[in-house]
Amino acid sequence: MRFYDVDSGSIQVEHTDIRKITRKSLRESYGMVLQETWLKAGTIRENLIMGKPNATEQEVIEAAKAAHAHSFIKRLPQGYDTVIGEEGGSLSTGQKQLLCIARVMLCLPPMLILDEATSSIDTRTEMKIQNAFAKMMKGRTSFIVAHRLSTIQQADIILVMKEGHILEQGNHEELLAQKGFYSELYNSQFAI
Repeated sequence: MRFYDVDSGSIQVEHTDIRKITRKSLRESYGMVLQETWLKAGTIRENLIMGKPNATEQEVIEAAKAAHAHSFIKRLPQGYDTVIGEEGGSLSTGQKQLLCIARVMLCLPPMLILDEATSSIDTRTEMKIQNAFAKMMKGRTSFIVAHRLSTIQQADIILVMKEGHILEQGNHEELLAQKGFYSELYNSQFAI
């Protein structure tokens, strides 16, 4: 996203070096859901439409439903018009994360960054969100940072990192077959 420019080699988007793309334009091509949620003071609706200010009411509701946020939003005192503070007011960490997921599902940018995007969500909701993410990621370049391996099993390429170094690379099946660090992590998380 050009917070830092590369000092050797290049990163390209659609065959164009990102240093030739304005930061604003490049960043408009990304949607991010991070472990640390970011909400602004305002209504739930205002927080959801940040990436798509002209969204219709129906689009907002459909995105919230896809993120499994609609039901808790409807239970808030003023629903989508409930005002929250910058820290999300009385919303739980998981609810704040669902709002951030709904925000990205509303604008559907060509590239996604999901950094521990389901870390504060219960396991049952995570499974539903994973299905929604799978639909959302079709045809999009997606960068997923995760410790929960269930989050990345369907990835085309998995980079296994430890202490800032890439240890292994491949898809889920290839990495399991290597019987290396990824396999050990997987077996420790999913051992019966």
